[in-house]
Amino acid sequence: MPVSLRAPDDFHVHFRQPPLLGTIVSDTARWFGRALVMPNTVPPITTADRLAAYRRDIEAAVGEGCPFEPLLTFKVVQGLADEQVRALAAAGAIGGKLYPQGVTTHSEDGVFDVASLAAVFEAMEELDLVLEIHAEAPGAFSLDREIAYLPTVEWIVRRFSHLRIVIEHVSSRDMLAALADLPPRVAATVTVHHLLLTLDDVIGGDLRPHHFCKPIAKRSADRDALCAAVLSGDPRVFFGSDSAPHPRSAKESDCGCAGIYTAPVAVPLLAEFFERAGLPLTESALPPQSACLESFVSRWGAEFYRLPLNERTITLSESQWVVPDDYDGVVPFRSGAKLRYDIATGGEA
Repeated sequence: MPVSLRAPDDFHVHFRQPPLLGTIVSDTARWFGRALVMPNTVPPITTADRLAAYRRDIEAAVGEGCPFEPLLTFKVVQGLADEQVRALAAAGAIGGKLYPQGVTTHSEDGVFDVASLAAVFEAMEELDLVLEIHAEAPGAFSLDREIAYLPTVEWIVRRFSHLRIVIEHVSSRDMLAALADLPPRVAATVTVHHLLLTLDDVIGGDLRPHHFCKPIAKRSADRDALCAAVLSGDPRVFFGSDSAPHPRSAKESDCGCAGIYTAPVAVPLLAEFFERAGLPLTESALPPQSACLESFVSRWGAEFYRLPLNERTITLSESQWVVPDDYDGVVPFRSGAKLRYDIATGGEA
């Protein structure tokens, strides 16, 4: 039985740069109405001109007639001026991404002195831009890096009392517990791979480089806490794929890159996840604040970012398909697996 739901939003995606960008954008635009695009390109998105050029690249890859909207962000780096933030906002940025120095791909220019960026955060607060944080402390033990960054998050929350903040790709039960004690203007994104993987799926048997991401998948208790939070219908917990493609050669090496490419499979996997939990896929006939796939991917994030809900729909059909081994040299999550849901052609307007 086909299921129609409001077009989903992905509030954390990496599109990379040409020539890889074309395939990656198409795979996201097929499933999502909008996507919040991360700014850790080379060079990074730190000026209005770079943001405008990146938007043009993305829109060219989408092509005419595709109802997909990229949502642009800029990179918060040491030395960024509040005047740059204002110019970026005027150019269409809706948020700024903070990467601590050295914690993930292209973060060598990341932040090492948060207090020195007070003017940047004040400008973001004034302009109602969202601060997205990759919350991992450089140098901490790999499984503890997320919670070790909590004091920094708490300092920003206390110091800038109107700044909206998203803790990106939450991966631990400790950070989820901390989120509950933070004000409602602080939210979190959750990925599909953190709902399905533990560290055993990365290194418990054979080494699985295509399951390696930052923050790394953790213990079963952490995964179970993430699942419970998503299935609870908490509107502060919404979907961001952190779909992060790398060429196969960059993953299957002695110094493999962190990142899991989930764009082509995220929605089908989430549909199966909600069904296994006995929860519906759509909001139809559900009371407010109920947990379902549609709320998680199509409502909570849009409401937090103060965006209108998507008006068009997509239709999921029960049509089994096998995930390809690669997409233009990028190995997707669950490659070779059989998935039960596919997207029907031509969603409704």
